[in-house]
Amino acid sequence: MHYVIHGRCEETAPTILMSAGLGGLGSYWKPQIDALGAQYRVVVYDHRGTGKNWEELSAEYTIADMADDVLDVLDRAGVRRCHFVGHALGGLVGIDLALRAAGRLSSLVLVNAWAKVDAHTRRCFDARTALLKHGGPEAYLRAQPIFLYPAPWLSQHPERVAREQAEGVRHFQGSHNLHARLGALLAFDAEARLGEIQVPTLVAASRDDVLVPYTRSEDLARAIPASRLALAAEGGHAHSATGPDRFNADLTDFLKKVIHARHPH
Repeated sequence: MHYVIHGRCEETAPTILMSAGLGGLGSYWKPQIDALGAQYRVVVYDHRGTGKNWEELSAEYTIADMADDVLDVLDRAGVRRCHFVGHALGGLVGIDLALRAAGRLSSLVLVNAWAKVDAHTRRCFDARTALLKHGGPEAYLRAQPIFLYPAPWLSQHPERVAREQAEGVRHFQGSHNLHARLGALLAFDAEARLGEIQVPTLVAASRDDVLVPYTRSEDLARAIPASRLALAAEGGHAHSATGPDRFNADLTDFLKKVIHARHPH
C-alpha cells in the first residue's frame, strides 16, 4: 500500500491517519493536512482500488479488508498507534478497526459516518449507480457534487466544481471497483456492537448533509460510550472541505484533550 506522510517526521510525534470516503483518495484531506502538519505526523493514503493503490478488487471485498489495509499502512510506516480520522466509508473502516484492533487506535474520529446504511442513503446510492450504468462515469461524476456539497456552496464555486469533476474523470476508479467498494459499504452493519468501542471518539456531522442524515451521527454518539458530538449547522456531506476552519477547530480541540488525558504532565 502506497502512503504519504506529511507534517512532523519524528517518530515520537502524535500520528493521525486519515481515510477518505467512497472516492478513496488521500488528497480529499488537503484542508486538514495543511492545518495539522505543524503539530502532527499526518498519514494519508489512497484506498486499495483507487489512485496510486489501484488494482482490480474482488467482488467480495469488505470493510474488514479495507481495515486490514490500514493496519498494513501503519505497519509499513512504523506507527504503533494512531488517531484515526475517517470520512463516511472511511468512518466504517474506523469502526471496524475500533472493534478488531483497538490497541492500534489512540482515538477515533467519524465524519458523516454510520454503523448501518440508512434507507435514504441507500436510495441516493441507487440513483448514483443508475446514472453510472446508463450515463457512464461522466454522468456519475457530474451528479456527485449534488450529494457532497450544499447548494449555496455549489453556486459560489462553479470553477472548483468543474476542476474536481475533470479530476474525477481522470482518476476514476472504474465501475467494477466502485461497485465492489459500494457493496462493502452497503453490507456493513456494526449497530449491535457500538457499545463495545472503548477508544475516545469524536462524531462529526453537518445538519445539511443530503447523503447521510445527521441523525445517523447522533445515533453513533449515543451508542459509543466515550464519544462526543460535533454538529455543524451547514457544510454538507463534505463539510470538512467546505467549512474546514470549523471542522479543524473541533478536530484539534478533541485531539488535544485526548493527548492531555493520556499524558497529563
